[in-house]
Amino acid sequence: MRRRRPMAPLTGDVRRELRRKVAREAAWLLYTGQAHEYKMAKEMAAEALGARVLPSNLEVALELDRLADELEGPERAERLILMRKEALEVMKALRPFWPKLIGSVWRGMAHRGSDIDIEVFCDEPGEVEKALRKAGYRVIRSEVVEKQEGDRLIAYYHIYLAMPSGHEVEVVVRPAEERYKERKCEIFGDALRGLNIEELEEVLREEPLRKFLPMR
Repeated sequence: MRRRRPMAPLTGDVRRELRRKVAREAAWLLYTGQAHEYKMAKEMAAEALGARVLPSNLEVALELDRLADELEGPERAERLILMRKEALEVMKALRPFWPKLIGSVWRGMAHRGSDIDIEVFCDEPGEVEKALRKAGYRVIRSEVVEKQEGDRLIAYYHIYLAMPSGHEVEVVVRPAEERYKERKCEIFGDALRGLNIEELEEVLREEPLRKFLPMR
């Protein structure tokens, strides 16, 4: 019986192209809601393509950004500016709690279906929710969400708002002591800095479509 010859290792160019294809497929799965986390999307994409290589989260995020540009056209830029303006108004209502804009709206990579992510720092989540209601925002729900951060399981209070535009805002209440804590972005691998009120005002005034991406 004739033995099969072992498969030759992939060359650098072939491996890079395969990674790009897996990243593109993973981006499509995320964009269409067939996967909700990067790890799941990459594994599903690799299996669908019969590939053994996995792209980085950053590679998938950049493909997702390109895909959204292709599918959404000029309205995507208009939506980003609107979402940043909406974020600013919510943050002003939360000024006593040191609000920061994070997530895809901060990064400048929001697409259709993205929400607006804001984090605040307060030891009394009820005070944050009270401030939002007093400012006239419609709170659609609130909940405690557990999240794995390193080797710790941490619970944070999440408040969800429905904006007149149809966009959803998610406000995460973190303990006040975490205000100066440095955190690493799970997707991009860089520092999770975000924008405070003054920084967001400057972005909207000077460069409303600016993207905040790590140096490659």
